[in-house]
Amino acid sequence: MNEKSPFGRRYDREFKDNAVALVRGGKRITAVARDLGVSPWALGRWVQAAHGGQGQNEPKTLAEETPEQRELRRLRQENDYLRQQRDILKKALGILSAEMPPHATR
Repeated sequence: MNEKSPFGRRYDREFKDNAVALVRGGKRITAVARDLGVSPWALGRWVQAAHGGQGQNEPKTLAEETPEQRELRRLRQENDYLRQQRDILKKALGILSAEMPPHATR
């Protein structure tokens, strides 16, 4: 996720893209930044950079989208968000399962 640098933390592209996807999925920048342990300022810059780097096939403004395109975009964002949440839970389960001794069942 991050590498030590004399200038602070460095995050890889995948981490930044996932953080931006959470914001685009409807979560507040401050909440996502707090959950991920990054500064809201840095996350805001990542969101701005991602917004400026829209693909050529995407509409430039939301006003140019048809209702079907808007709904499809919303559903894709929700799908991405839910996949990320599932992956986080899988990783947490793996970490917790590895830490529990085999005889510690109730």
